[in-house]
Amino acid sequence: MEWSEHRERQASRYADGLARLPDDADTRQRQLTRVANAALGAGFAELMAGQRDEAERWLLEAASRYRESYVGAPPDSWGRMIGAVKLRVVAGDWDGAAEDARWTLECGAAAAASPIGRYAASVAELVLENDDAAAALAEGLVAQRGEGFPVDVADAIAAVATRDESRYAQAFESVVRSFETREEYLEDVPIADTALMLAALAGRRAIASDATSELLPGGVA
Repeated sequence: MEWSEHRERQASRYADGLARLPDDADTRQRQLTRVANAALGAGFAELMAGQRDEAERWLLEAASRYRESYVGAPPDSWGRMIGAVKLRVVAGDWDGAAEDARWTLECGAAAAASPIGRYAASVAELVLENDDAAAALAEGLVAQRGEGFPVDVADAIAAVATRDESRYAQAFESVVRSFETREEYLEDVPIADTALMLAALAGRRAIASDATSELLPGGVA
């Protein structure tokens, strides 16, 4: 993929979307989500091109727009929260990630009926270094395999929270390989973004995996 061309397309979409933000709250939050998606696409393209500084700028812009898009959205719009926290973690904005993590928990993610909500809570707890709470939420997701949530992602979160390096390495590689079998990616950028988030959270605890992939910037997380 020609990353610069992809970045330019996404940047154009972002600027156009911002210029056409409506006043109606319901329509506005949907448009802001599209704007955030465009910024995410530009950021991921820059990341895969090795342009870390520009990638961080776009990813933080996307995170802000995801949070802004929550206003007027259904209260269980956990994907917006996950997007905001994940992108700040990948960009290395730990203070911003902590703020968004607290917001996620204040919105009741830990008690969510859906596994995606509890996943959002487990990531938030990891960001805030509440590892026991993160482990409990993640192990609950592992136990409920029938709900359709990716068990390897939950496994990786639990492993990070408990500092189980062997379990983490196995789960992380599984997450990466699952991305390699996909036919579609966020904003058409083939990148293992969840793996990048997991690697950053693990790195804060001196845990690492030696998994490599073309879907990771530079081949490694």
